[in-house]
Amino acid sequence: MKLLGPSLYHMLGFRPTGDLGPYTFYTSQRNAIVFFPKAPPLNPPSYLQTVQRNRFRRAAKSWKALPQLEQRNWERLSKTAKLTINGYNLFVWYFLRDGADTIQVFSDRYHIQIFPLNWSVEYSP
Repeated sequence: MKLLGPSLYHMLGFRPTGDLGPYTFYTSQRNAIVFFPKAPPLNPPSYLQTVQRNRFRRAAKSWKALPQLEQRNWERLSKTAKLTINGYNLFVWYFLRDGADTIQVFSDRYHIQIFPLNWSVEYSP
């Protein structure tokens, strides 16, 4: 389904993308906002999908378990290093890839203290 002209939505500052309620929105190549009912998955998730989703859940829980000071240090590190991701995404990368050496280099270079995961939260890859 095609919605009203995009100029009305652009003037209102509304550019829906992705899932919003029971619909999926996107912007077509002709700059028209298109939506359709969200399609539920037909099959249950595979074993590997479940494993990957659980890894991301553990990363999110570990981020929430960090003290505010450590979360701010991750944010400061990502901004100081001029990365295109925020501190949470940097933490998730570190958690999923075990990027301890890379984070240690950033931490030393920019003098921002980042504790290893085994010091701040329980880590199990």
